[in-house]
Amino acid sequence: MKYLIQLSIVMALSASCKNTQNSAEISKEIPESQSVPSSQWQVLFDGSNFDQWRGYLSDSMPEAWTIEDSAMVFNPGGKGGQNIISRDIYYNFELSIEWNIAPGGNSGIFWGVLEDPAYPEAYQSGPEIQVLDNAKHPEAFVAEGTHTAGALFDMIAPSEDHTKPAGSWNHCVLRIDHRNNEGVVLMNGHQIVSFKPDGPEWEAMVADSKFADWPIFGKSPKGHIGLQDHGDRVAYRNIKIRHLTN
Repeated sequence: MKYLIQLSIVMALSASCKNTQNSAEISKEIPESQSVPSSQWQVLFDGSNFDQWRGYLSDSMPEAWTIEDSAMVFNPGGKGGQNIISRDIYYNFELSIEWNIAPGGNSGIFWGVLEDPAYPEAYQSGPEIQVLDNAKHPEAFVAEGTHTAGALFDMIAPSEDHTKPAGSWNHCVLRIDHRNNEGVVLMNGHQIVSFKPDGPEWEAMVADSKFADWPIFGKSPKGHIGLQDHGDRVAYRNIKIRHLTN
């Protein structure tokens, strides 16, 4: 009987340690943004209106963007260039956003977007985190992975592919902190990209990319958040942002 009691205690302790280990493993997959008090976040889209958004170089939302099932949806049509931007400008921030790309689709998330009539596209100034169907879009198979979902487009490929298939929701977190010269991308809870958004390393990356000769690309630490019209259906939801102040 004494042996059985001791065995039961050992088994219980073992199960407890295993559960603790599993909890630790799960916690590593939860982005820091999930533990931040809600009071620190500014909601950019709650599923009900476009109050925090407008068209690039426009005071209104392009007609191709609609609200469906609490998500903002881009439905492609004959007219291109219907990119949208946040009404506010951001500097040091953490952006939390969910995206759902159609099969074979392509879109993107910009930051540091400057508005200038001389540059008709948001991507001419704002660096991009790629939104893509990695299984079917041709961009996934070129440029050594720097055009795949979650990549710092044309500059840094994700360390691993943690995206879910086209038609599924993916949670992306983008953190840009110029104070500490840190940029981070998380996909579905996993850090997949890190970079320095300022200084010689950033300049070298840009010089080695398709943006090398683009006059205002990645030049401003402050700018709008942007979402891309790339001619494919895409949806975004649960968009929020917080200023990094500490």
